[in-house]
Amino acid sequence: MQDLVKGANVGLAALSDDVSAVVMSLGWSSSTGEGDADVSVLLLDGNGKVRSDVDFCFYNNPIAGNGSVQLLGKTPTADGNEDRISFDLDAVPPEVEQIVVAASRYGGSRFGDLNDLHLTLADSSGDGLVQFSIEDAGAVSAFIFGELYRRSGEWKFRAVGQGYESGLAGLATDFGVDIDDDAGEEGAEEEPGRQAGGQASAVPPPRIPEPAIVVPVSAEKKVPDGPKPRPRPRTAKKKVTLPRTAKKSLADNESWRTARLFPLSVLKSDRERETRATSVLLSVMAQVPEFGRRLTAGFGAPAGRMETFTEVALPHGDSPRRPDGVIRVERAGKLWTALVETKTNGNALKPDQVQAYMDIAARRGYEAVITLSNDVALEGSPLVDVRIDGRRKHKVALWHLSWAEVAHQAQMLIRHEGVDNAAHAWLLQELLHYLQHEHSGCHGFQNMGAAWVPVRKGIDDETLCQGDPRAMEVIENWERLIRQVCLRLGGELGQKVLPVQRAKRGVDPRARRADLADQLCSQGRLHAELRIDGTPGVLAITADLRTGKLRTSIEVAASEQGYPLSRAKRLIRQLAAAPADLHIETLLEGGDGTGPRGTLERLRPEPADILPKDGADISGFRLSLFKGMGSSRGNAESGFIRSVDEAVDRFHATVIAQLETRGGRRRGSGEPVASG
Repeated sequence: MQDLVKGANVGLAALSDDVSAVVMSLGWSSSTGEGDADVSVLLLDGNGKVRSDVDFCFYNNPIAGNGSVQLLGKTPTADGNEDRISFDLDAVPPEVEQIVVAASRYGGSRFGDLNDLHLTLADSSGDGLVQFSIEDAGAVSAFIFGELYRRSGEWKFRAVGQGYESGLAGLATDFGVDIDDDAGEEGAEEEPGRQAGGQASAVPPPRIPEPAIVVPVSAEKKVPDGPKPRPRPRTAKKKVTLPRTAKKSLADNESWRTARLFPLSVLKSDRERETRATSVLLSVMAQVPEFGRRLTAGFGAPAGRMETFTEVALPHGDSPRRPDGVIRVERAGKLWTALVETKTNGNALKPDQVQAYMDIAARRGYEAVITLSNDVALEGSPLVDVRIDGRRKHKVALWHLSWAEVAHQAQMLIRHEGVDNAAHAWLLQELLHYLQHEHSGCHGFQNMGAAWVPVRKGIDDETLCQGDPRAMEVIENWERLIRQVCLRLGGELGQKVLPVQRAKRGVDPRARRADLADQLCSQGRLHAELRIDGTPGVLAITADLRTGKLRTSIEVAASEQGYPLSRAKRLIRQLAAAPADLHIETLLEGGDGTGPRGTLERLRPEPADILPKDGADISGFRLSLFKGMGSSRGNAESGFIRSVDEAVDRFHATVIAQLETRGGRRRGSGEPVASG
């Protein structure tokens, strides 16, 4: 990987043989784990301007340039999180000469508050090409990381590192997006995202927590008091989503079963489950372009016509091999091909099978092998170790998908973001019903592993020693569980939910897990933190294996307005619908520990009991719920995994949801709206 300094540029063809499709990652970290930014991409013509609002790619318009540019969202790393963007360079419209990649912050935050800002660029096989580290971002709210541009028919990359004190509005103006400060305040009775003059809104507003259900395009409701919501930018096509509440059934009684496109009653063996699941998934990927593209863009696949196949016989030695599936994407006469190996019902991938498919793919010039199972891959801990023949010029990438991620992407499309066709939305709904059915075998990570019971017993009788490999296995499976919780909760809410990794940049993932394993041996606790977009703090989960208790908690800052008693009363009012057994602790300024604490039931009639008697300054409050922890390693009624899911769901629904409506960011009256 080539390190670039600010202002340097390099031709992509000199770095790799295959740069027709590349993936760019923007990353950063913060001391609190809460620093975030929104990524945007501008496609510019020869004059350095956008052709129209469709050339502005951001969170409400994640695909641009006829599908050649796609925002893939955030992915967790050992140091925090990274935003990933897919570029199909062969498919970029010929009028586009330059692609600018930027990010913006909101609510008065600045890029100088973040640590380890960096950009990496990888080819279609996942090999790193370029790395650009940024040390001097400064007090700016918008920042250009880099740009891709054409020179003499070749794509090149330039490390820019330029900030904008005027924010996203100033950046957008420089590239030809017109800003209308008054737009969106009154009279926008047409599509959300369109201004009174009929032009589409191009610059995204600061993030505002959105409702759990996305409805078809309709008129904006006027808000009588307070800041008025800004119309949401949209793409040119209307999006179709399915409502959460089903229509009243016409069945005579509850015993009648709805006819399903993908029935499950005939599934009797693991082989039947694998065959059916592969066929169902691949067929929907081919028929719903948004869904197929979303699952394959991160693997280097171009944006083009997709066809999928099952049970394909391919020569290999004395007997042919039959991968579970094949994905082919055609773009401008070129083929991208991936072999698919599927496992369901918790069955592990077989290294010899995956190795054989890697060898076949290399010989036949295929681009990738995709494994699909209930397991969740971790950075630095591959699910399957394969040998790569360095003598071969053609490189094959090995990628992994979990069934939980497949279900997450389907949920995001049909419940929150929408697709362009009502039949496609119904297909995705049928796929999601299939994946979530108890007989499908596609339920994601469901087993804490063979080491779970011995580790719990060793902690209980204090015989577990640091360095025990079984503790490392538990830590890895805990991380898999937390990542799956993020996928499931994010799909339900329609918001980004990501694990917070509080580690210094550059720390090897296995070394970080080894430290956590030692802490597990000495303290007997598993700990994780989740950042949910639009919430006032980080959701913390602690599993105490010594006491058998799960603790879910969040720290919220105290209001800066009013006297201490007024702040306490305001918090109690916000939690009017929260459980009576909610624990509230007072946090003191200067990191001087905690002050008074009590349950919500006791504090409702006497909010003053939560205030320090010595008048110490209050920095915030910690809200916690406790729950008994499941003992078995699986996902049964008494299982540990089930208990974690239930604890997170209850805490979010009964506590965090009460805070979101008051803790979300709102747009100030002076912030501009852009019109294309």
